[in-house]
Amino acid sequence: MTASLADRDHRAEIVARLYDVAVDPIRLEDLLEVWEGRVAPLRDGAVALEDPEIEAHLARAVVFLDRYDAAAGAEGQRSVLEEIPRSAAFLADGGAQVAGCNRAAALAFGIAEGGPFAALPFEAEDRELLQGVIRKVALRKAEKVVVLRIRSTVTGSPVILRVSPVEGPKPLALVVSTELVWPEGFATTVQEAFGLTAAEVEIVRGVTLGLPLRDIAEARARSLETVRTQVRSVLAKTETHSQAELVRVVLGLMDVALAPVAGQAGPPSRGALEPRPWHEMRGPDGRRLTWISFGDPGGRPILYMHLDYGLIRWPAAAERAAAARGLRVIVPVRAGYGRTDPLPKGADHLEGVTRDYAAVLDHLGLRDAVAIPLGADLRFAMNLANRRPDLVRGIVGAACQLPIRTPAQYERMDKWQRFILANARHAPRVLPFLVQAGFSLARRLGKESFFRQVNGGSAADMAAFAQPEVRAAVLEGSEVCMTAKWSAHAAFAAECLGSEKDWSAVVRAVRVPVLLLQGDQDPQSPVQTIRELAAEYPHLVVEFLPGTGQLLFFAAWPQVLEAVARMLGNAASAVPDRGQAAR
Repeated sequence: MTASLADRDHRAEIVARLYDVAVDPIRLEDLLEVWEGRVAPLRDGAVALEDPEIEAHLARAVVFLDRYDAAAGAEGQRSVLEEIPRSAAFLADGGAQVAGCNRAAALAFGIAEGGPFAALPFEAEDRELLQGVIRKVALRKAEKVVVLRIRSTVTGSPVILRVSPVEGPKPLALVVSTELVWPEGFATTVQEAFGLTAAEVEIVRGVTLGLPLRDIAEARARSLETVRTQVRSVLAKTETHSQAELVRVVLGLMDVALAPVAGQAGPPSRGALEPRPWHEMRGPDGRRLTWISFGDPGGRPILYMHLDYGLIRWPAAAERAAAARGLRVIVPVRAGYGRTDPLPKGADHLEGVTRDYAAVLDHLGLRDAVAIPLGADLRFAMNLANRRPDLVRGIVGAACQLPIRTPAQYERMDKWQRFILANARHAPRVLPFLVQAGFSLARRLGKESFFRQVNGGSAADMAAFAQPEVRAAVLEGSEVCMTAKWSAHAAFAAECLGSEKDWSAVVRAVRVPVLLLQGDQDPQSPVQTIRELAAEYPHLVVEFLPGTGQLLFFAAWPQVLEAVARMLGNAASAVPDRGQAAR
């Protein structure tokens, strides 16, 4: 059955909100409130919303949202300048204006974002040459990197310019120069670091900025021999043996001085994760599949499933514990996430993902793995166990979702989870736009702020996220789902659409032992809903862990790993008695 919005005023309000979100995703919550009030009653009849007028406006709204994301991509292009703090650098397309510049370029060249290219302190013919090179590099019509030597009209000294293309929605080139800028307050840092006099610091400044000693002497109204004597004193105090070595030491100190202070960026160091190398293969269909692994390379296999948020990393202590317990954890990255290729258009999502998991395990020669699925990943673990019982010996789920049966079960969800999942069931044509808008909002707010907005209804999840190791695992792990420059919103939407189909037959068919560890503060799968659904599947064992929510695995990983160990130790045991029910 299908339904549409019969009330024209209701339809007009929703359409207006769609366009509001398309031009500014920060308005997504406003759309959520209106949508719920107007569309929620249609869910009582378990019908799909099909409204041609809304769908027509939706198609147009997607165009606006794509433009917003492209503009955000341009912001990402400009962000490359933030990674070049001490060399003068700017972005340009070869036209009459400078697209962006860092502070060093503003000081050294006297240019500004949106300002005239002609303001660059080079001769007119040199600027024309540079413009031509920038245009060709930006359009990929020249070598990837072109190096030019141009004389500055300010200092009279040669400036080396490195021109390279920048990835993004519009053709731009990044120009990095040898012109350096002495940071504010850096003189004090140099003086204290090496015990120099104020005069000696000025000598260091001139040498670091590439000025000849004769020019330094003239600027300071000193003789060349006096400056040479001061240079020898500086070399002795800094324990360097040449001007070149002095410059390297000072530039290294400058990098430290320009680094963000603690608390401004990045997770606390005590939550830091060890780097994990990426592995890659081609699946049977020729698509690229990727994965990471950690733990004991020779240990018992664990297949970890990363949720639709792409949470591929564990808290640092949990990853170390996996090695100590003799567990080899394999984390395949699903279709459309990270560098794993998406499934072909029209492919069955459940079967396609299942085949990818099997392909990775077969490639590694692994059998009898215990699967740890999160959320609705349970369907992948069960389908893999049904299709390839040789690969999965048991399942320990963490905060899992079972197939939703009734409108009331959607109503119990917190508003953000209900907004996405209920529309995946009842308004599937609208969902991709809603998900894309959500990802745009998350990139604008930052993943931390967005997580707090979406999961703020679960005190347990907020407490877990406040732990440095959990926060680091969530933020770093979800890089395969979203970064400041790109998002896997299409893959996320496909995951949601698949999770809200009826996969109860997959649950009934499973024959391996299944233990579901559930939270009592889960904003997506509340206790009452899990109890109702688990009653339909008496072969599942369900345990509730107090004080946990959707981040149950990250907050209670010791209990999860203990359950995994028990399942590994009981390999020969039978499937749990069908009389066991949720408790």
